[in-house]
Amino acid sequence: MIKIDLLPGSPDNPRNSEGSMIELRNRKIMFAYTHFYGGKSDASSAYIGARYSEDRGRTWSGKDRVVVENEGKQNVMSVSLLRIESGEILLGYLVKNSRQDCRYFIKKSTDECESFSEKILVTELDSGIGNYFVVNNDRIVQLKNGRIIVPACLHPSTETEWRPGRAMIFYSDDHGNTWKHSKTILDSPDGSDKHGLQEPGVIELKDGRLLMWTRTNLGSQFYSYSEDGGETWSNVQPSSLISPLSPASIKRIPETGDLLVVYNDRSGRFPLSDNPYSNRTPLVAAISKDEGTTWEKHFLIEDDPEGRFCYTSILFLEDKIILSYSAAKAKDAWGLLRVCIIGINEIYG
Repeated sequence: MIKIDLLPGSPDNPRNSEGSMIELRNRKIMFAYTHFYGGKSDASSAYIGARYSEDRGRTWSGKDRVVVENEGKQNVMSVSLLRIESGEILLGYLVKNSRQDCRYFIKKSTDECESFSEKILVTELDSGIGNYFVVNNDRIVQLKNGRIIVPACLHPSTETEWRPGRAMIFYSDDHGNTWKHSKTILDSPDGSDKHGLQEPGVIELKDGRLLMWTRTNLGSQFYSYSEDGGETWSNVQPSSLISPLSPASIKRIPETGDLLVVYNDRSGRFPLSDNPYSNRTPLVAAISKDEGTTWEKHFLIEDDPEGRFCYTSILFLEDKIILSYSAAKAKDAWGLLRVCIIGINEIYG
């Protein structure tokens, strides 16, 4: 396992976070991320920058290329990169204007991210009040039938109220040109839960169903399933991924066909901190051979009891897994964006 402290914070750039990687046709890796220059909070000013690696992630370019200027009244953040079956690359990101207006857009590239189209709105929904959407980094997926899925958390909002998260998906059947939303919008099964279902992700299972997972404040990641390509979803249920109110990332390992999860394992399998601000540690990878029902081969990535590790991106290259994630002391809240290279055989032991 190799760790690279790629993007540490600084006084004029106090937070780097929420990235996504893609391999370009020339074998370079492009790593897009959120570069904050106006503070550390989710509402601080930021643009989406990119760094490049020519040696499979071991070294990186030293300067940002600004991929998306700050188009929001607050910022742009939470980027995803995905090559779709047409060969185009999608770049998705949030444009944040206020607590009542945060929406997700995509741009398309036909020239390996040298240039991008005008942005296309994904999260269009008339709720009668303000809509604050959250879409995590590295979350867009394409199904075997070509449908593109953007999992989203909706926080209906007013100037004085930010309501619990509701999980849903947006989907496109024309390469991302137009978008529809799921008929089902999922709510927390606990009516007193002030957080709701947050930061969902989606993966296609071998039997054609879709699995959605969401972070909760109820002790674990919660699961929901769709049998119709994401249009309707089952009621959420707790999973065996014991975790705090922190996101998980799941992708399928091309080499083996198993699922890989990276999350904050709070089961007690590894030592836990008594610091209430350090609940996003340890950072652990695990394998599922039964499509997410059970998890094994738990592999410790980060174990600093005072650390805070979250918002992972996952890229598979040959026999390696390249991760990016926020890595900071809990007391510092944000700052460093770390890259970690792990051999697939290391995970399997």
